[in-house]
Amino acid sequence: MDNAALPPDSADVEEDSGRGPRLREIPLRMMVPNLITVLAICAGLTGIRLAFENRFELAVSMVLLAAFLDGIDGRVARMMRATSNFGVQMDSLADIINFGVAPALVLYVYILDDARSIGWIAALIYAISAGLRLARFNVMVDRPNKPKWLSEYFVGVPAPAGALLVLTPVYLGFLGFDVASYIGPDMRRYLAYATAAYTVLIGYLLVSRVPVWSGKAQGMIRRENALPFILVVVLYVALLMSFTWQVLAVTSIAYLCTLPFGARAWQKKYGGLPPHETALEEGVVPDDKTIRAAEATD
Repeated sequence: MDNAALPPDSADVEEDSGRGPRLREIPLRMMVPNLITVLAICAGLTGIRLAFENRFELAVSMVLLAAFLDGIDGRVARMMRATSNFGVQMDSLADIINFGVAPALVLYVYILDDARSIGWIAALIYAISAGLRLARFNVMVDRPNKPKWLSEYFVGVPAPAGALLVLTPVYLGFLGFDVASYIGPDMRRYLAYATAAYTVLIGYLLVSRVPVWSGKAQGMIRRENALPFILVVVLYVALLMSFTWQVLAVTSIAYLCTLPFGARAWQKKYGGLPPHETALEEGVVPDDKTIRAAEATD
């Protein structure tokens, strides 16, 4: 029996089952978060292009814009009740570009190129570390039974913070701290080597198991401190808009300085992870026998 002999509705259903839902059936609210994600990818890639054109301030600004857009798309999706598996996959793709590839290439064009192959290897290590960090994060989010500490701490430096940190040499360069330009061109290569070492360090922090305070714990801000906290945020944003590179440089250095204190607070509150929890953390789910044996040795 051909489609002409079928009722119109049946023919439409058969056709739709082969090619998926029609575009007109997708609500507009489902498209908005994905459009924000696409704009974030465009901003990150544009930042790379601007870096190759030696327009570094605009390049870094585009990378930061990409990070901002990438940070709000998930919240917009939850607010509009427009979350989807497609959006999750798009967001992961955007994260790798905006927090891994774009900062690495901008930093390479700005200074790491003077270290030649060593600079390129450092950029590769950072970009790959960002990808590994994001993959581990996705695995841990999908865990059925999450331990309590996962709601308060990240495992390793999160990818957005890594992008902020790895660009610190660029912020300092914008502020006139490019020491090599005053000492001589030969010294710039040594500065590039130091930047390469710093880049590898940030890549290591991304994939490390250092507990990093996430700021997501409930009850973190008392009710009486809510208004002062809002004023502090407003002041920070105002300073960021007026003294962008100074504030970003200070923020990056301050963030690095807080890492040991966050790890110490986690160790004091939770102690070490049992062996089976360590396996779960890395996404390797052991069987019940392994878990019982691990618990017996604790």
